[in-house]
Amino acid sequence: MSDPYSRPTMAPDAEAEQNGQQGDEQARIAQLVETLSKEAADYKDRLLRTLAEMDNVRKRADREIADSRVYGISNFARDILAVADNMDRALGALDKELREKADAGTKALLDGVELTERELHKVLEKHGVKKFEPTGEKFDPNLHQAMYEVPDPSRPAGTVAQVIQPGYMIGDRVLRPALVGVAKGGPKPAAEPPANDNAGAPSVN
Repeated sequence: MSDPYSRPTMAPDAEAEQNGQQGDEQARIAQLVETLSKEAADYKDRLLRTLAEMDNVRKRADREIADSRVYGISNFARDILAVADNMDRALGALDKELREKADAGTKALLDGVELTERELHKVLEKHGVKKFEPTGEKFDPNLHQAMYEVPDPSRPAGTVAQVIQPGYMIGDRVLRPALVGVAKGGPKPAAEPPANDNAGAPSVN
């Protein structure tokens, strides 16, 4: 008499087929996991690249906004410099003797022009525009425009002997170079020492 609770035995071929199906299923799952892992890594890499690019775009936009605040008035400021030059020429045309002989009305007018000139420079400086007059400084083609040479043995050769027209900076950029006369005939300016005195010295074994 057969036992109703006994588990029916499976034929060897059926058992092998079932085991093969389970193995195939496990292989498919492992392949799917591997594929999903690769896709997740790829999406993560794309996300990180996108975030980095967005950060670069934001930083670039911030720099452009900052530059526009500082340098956006460059053309306007350059035009205003012509007004400052004319006021300076007008004041320079009157020497001390003429000023002393001028009547009260003329002196008041000159005082008003000088006050206006000072106020103009204050406004320019408020917006980042600064005047520079490089007399005695070493000639720098990035800041100065040489108009002629000045035979002046009292000054080192290659230094600014005269300033014909002052220069102006806006932020850290040159708005207008200074027009200068450069000294010649004097002693050479002292050479700057090398950054490393041992640079270029032969090695000793």
